[in-house]
Amino acid sequence: MTNDDVRARVREFLAPHLAGQPLADNDDFFALGYVNSLFAMQLALFVEKEFALTLSPADMDFDNFRTVDGLVRLVTSRTATAA
Repeated sequence: MTNDDVRARVREFLAPHLAGQPLADNDDFFALGYVNSLFAMQLALFVEKEFALTLSPADMDFDNFRTVDGLVRLVTSRTATAA
């Protein structure tokens, strides 16, 4: 799976939570107020289910979940080590 594939799936998941607001790949959607801290758990569950991963405690760094770029890095780094 390419970075672009991961990015597209992440953006598709985020879209309903952004209320049509533009979002750059490095925008912190938590700091911008688009989502709340409880949404971090939804993101973790999405990543595990969508990309067939089991996240470790080390993966749960909030920086992995606050931007599209962070999520793409997390998923691609995990899928690269699983391959």
